[in-house]
Amino acid sequence: MDFGIVLQTDPPAVEVVRMMKAAEDAGFRYGWTFDSCVLWQEPFVIYSRILEATSALVVGPMVTSPGTRDWSVMASTFATLNDMFGNRTVCGIGRGDSAHRVVGRPPSTLATVRECMRVVKDLAEGREVTMNDTAVRIPWIRGGRLEMWMAGYGPKALRTVGEHADGFILQCADPAIARWTIGAVRDAARAAGRDPGGITICVAAPAYVGEDLAHQREQLRWFGGMVGNHVADLVARYGSSGPVPHELTDYIREREGYDYSHHGRAGNPSTAFVPDEIVDRFCLLGPAAAHIARLEELAELGVDQFALYLMHDEREETMAAYGTQVIPKLTA
Repeated sequence: MDFGIVLQTDPPAVEVVRMMKAAEDAGFRYGWTFDSCVLWQEPFVIYSRILEATSALVVGPMVTSPGTRDWSVMASTFATLNDMFGNRTVCGIGRGDSAHRVVGRPPSTLATVRECMRVVKDLAEGREVTMNDTAVRIPWIRGGRLEMWMAGYGPKALRTVGEHADGFILQCADPAIARWTIGAVRDAARAAGRDPGGITICVAAPAYVGEDLAHQREQLRWFGGMVGNHVADLVARYGSSGPVPHELTDYIREREGYDYSHHGRAGNPSTAFVPDEIVDRFCLLGPAAAHIARLEELAELGVDQFALYLMHDEREETMAAYGTQVIPKLTA
C-alpha cells in the first residue's frame, strides 16, 4: 500500500513545503492538497516548490474540478510541472464542492467531468484534442504522463470512474462503503471492457494517532460534515431509500446547513450533527495498532493508497507515527 498526505494550502506556503518534505522523509509517496483558491492559496504555484524540495514525491489536487480553470491551462500547468520535475503529478478531480460553492456555482455535471478528464489527459500527454471546434495540441510535450483520478460516491459517478478514470478517490475510510464503491467501480470497468485492476484505488480520510479518543473525535468531526455535503446531493438525487448505502446517508438527517468559511477545519461549527459513530467509521483514530488493523482491512478490499488528511492539532506527531509504526507494516 502507498501512503499520501493531504494538506490545505494555508499561508505561509513555506510551511506546506516543509510538511511535504517531512512526509517524503517519513515514507509517504504522495503529497495532495485541497484546491479551493478562494479559501486557500493557489496550490499549483506551491506544487513547484514542493517538487523542487523533494526527490520523488508525486503531487496533485484532492480534488480540482472542471469549473475552476480553463482546461488548456490546467493541462499545460500539469505538463509544465512534469517537464520540470519528471512526471511527478497526478490530477485528482471531482464535480466541485467548496471551490464552486464559495463563488456561487453549482457542481459540474458528470458529463463535464468525463470530458474534462479526457481533454486534460490528452493535452498533458501531448495528444491533439478538439476544443471549441478547434484542433488543439501542446507542441512542446515529449513523453508527458498524467493520470486522472476521480472522486465520487453515487452510482453514476462510480460508473464514470470505472469507464473513464485512471484512479478512484474515495473520501471515506469506512470498509462497508469502500466495499460497495470499489465493487461498483470495478463492475463498471469490466462492463466497459477495461481491466478493473488497472484502476488505482485511493482511500482518503483523516487519521489521528493517540489514546484520547474523545479528543480525537472532536478534532476530526469536520470530516463528516465535508462528506455530508456530497451525501446531501446524493439524497436529493436518489432519495434516502435509493441505491446509495444507508451507511453513507443516514447520518445527514439532522444536517441543517454548512458554512464554507470553516471547511475542512477542526472545530467546524457546521458539523455538530455528525455523531461519534460516523467519525469512528469514516476516520482512523486511536493507537497505531488500530490504524494498522483498519488499513489491513482496506487493503484486503483492494485499496492501493491511503491518503491521510492532517487537519488536527497533532499533525506532525501523527505523520511521524505513520512513518515509524504504520507505513513499515503496510509496505513490508
